[in-house]
Amino acid sequence: MAPSTVFMEPDNLLTPKEKNKLRKPVVEKMRRDRINSSIEQLKLLLEKEFQRHQPNSKLEKADILEMTVSYLKQQSQLQMKRSFHKSSQFDFREGYARCLQEAFHFLSLHKVRTETQTKLLSHFQK
Repeated sequence: MAPSTVFMEPDNLLTPKEKNKLRKPVVEKMRRDRINSSIEQLKLLLEKEFQRHQPNSKLEKADILEMTVSYLKQQSQLQMKRSFHKSSQFDFREGYARCLQEAFHFLSLHKVRTETQTKLLSHFQK
């Protein structure tokens, strides 16, 4: 077998356009590797969720992305519902406390019979 020599031009002889042309496939491969790595991480993070929906199927990348978006939307809606529920409970308690405070203030300003005042305060505390 005859020796072969590959002629490599030094970097300083390449034009910027030629350098970009050589670098583009490498950069593209790195970008695809990052995408694939992230999709694989999503698959591992949401593995139980995927098993629930499609137990014995091999998921394509598009399936993984679609199911992830769906899962995140679902979680976001649940969080909003919880937040609203906590907010309404807080508003109710705050309003009730304010009402109780006003009732105490009213009772202290007016001469209400002690028996009535006791019954009213007992009712509020229930």
